[in-house]
Amino acid sequence: MQRPIAISGSGLRPNHGVGTTKSVRRLTLIDRYLVKTIAVPLIGTLLLAAMLLVLDKMLRLFDFVVTAGGPVSVVWRMLANLLPEYFSLGIPIGLMLGILLAFRKLALSSELDALRGIGAGFGRLLRVPYAFAIGLLLLNLFIVGWLQPWTHYGYERLRFDLRSGALGASMKVGEFNHLGRRMTLRIDRSENRGTELHGIFVQVDDKSGTQVAATADQGRFLSTDDPDVILFRLEKGRLIQDSPKFRTPRTLSFDLYDLPINLPRVDSFRQRGHEELEEFTLPELFRDGYLRNVPEAQRLGAQANLHFRIVEVLMMLMLPLLAVALAVPPKRSSSALGIFIGIVIVVAYHKVNQYAEQAAAQGRMEPVLALWIPLLALSAMIYWMYHVLAHRPGGQPIGALERAFSQVGKAVRRLLPKVRPA
Repeated sequence: MQRPIAISGSGLRPNHGVGTTKSVRRLTLIDRYLVKTIAVPLIGTLLLAAMLLVLDKMLRLFDFVVTAGGPVSVVWRMLANLLPEYFSLGIPIGLMLGILLAFRKLALSSELDALRGIGAGFGRLLRVPYAFAIGLLLLNLFIVGWLQPWTHYGYERLRFDLRSGALGASMKVGEFNHLGRRMTLRIDRSENRGTELHGIFVQVDDKSGTQVAATADQGRFLSTDDPDVILFRLEKGRLIQDSPKFRTPRTLSFDLYDLPINLPRVDSFRQRGHEELEEFTLPELFRDGYLRNVPEAQRLGAQANLHFRIVEVLMMLMLPLLAVALAVPPKRSSSALGIFIGIVIVVAYHKVNQYAEQAAAQGRMEPVLALWIPLLALSAMIYWMYHVLAHRPGGQPIGALERAFSQVGKAVRRLLPKVRPA
């Protein structure tokens, strides 16, 4: 006995039984295929963007750390504190490009037409992209709302420690090194990672005016029970001590001499969030912006930064629609104009939000209007582009731009000299 089937706008579809099971299996395979197709460019784009940002910052951090005389290992700690900021910028672009490249591949290989032919419309195909979008939105909200404020504070603290000498200073061999304001040290040769020093000259000035200068063949630094004092153990050398109380300087030849050195006092770092809105979490921004009685400038700055973070995250909900609208080129065309336009839209929206945040923090614009109106305008434009593609027969939201760029390309090719075969 044959089972009845229903005829709908999406094609032939079994009503129940085995046919329904096959339909469910078919859609499950579609989901798996979309997950694999989207995940590869998404992860690749995200990692590539993070690596480019890290490499650009790494060179400047190495220069800064070497100039400050700190240990090179601190560079990796500083880069680790910068990663959340880079991921918060790279996640939206990675999501948009991942979905765009996946659907562009489907469109160019006619797989998109085949999927729509079996009843899987754009609304059905967008389930997987929105699963990625919601997951990455929650991750990005955690990063910009809680993780990034703490890592930004950690990064600034490392910079402060480098400048103040709290992380230690590297000794430059063959040069006069100044440790604090009262000690000068010169070393001719260093061995075993700085544990054995040779050809030493050291001069220490006391607050009372006493000066101690010593030369030694060898030496090394030793720790003491007092964290503010270290011992510089010198071997086989000569010491000269001068003071306003002495008629003539005193000299001393020694085989072993321990010279106590007071470490320079390091100032304590500021508390988190002191005049740095980037170091406030979302609840703290809401508290200062709407609940606490704070100065007007601080209140406006907290409100502007709070709305800036929220709209930057919520914009990710529109990225699947934007990516799909820009991914499908016109028929018999393989133009990549949609990729360029997508990147321009995301970057331009981010810059508009930055300007709106600054204007709102200065009191020139209302924070809610300055930051939510661009989001609503962009959302309306993206939905119109998606509606044209999905619900208008033969609709192409960037068709006019495609034709314009095609005409420009033809004009440029006509101006170029033609290469004739020999």
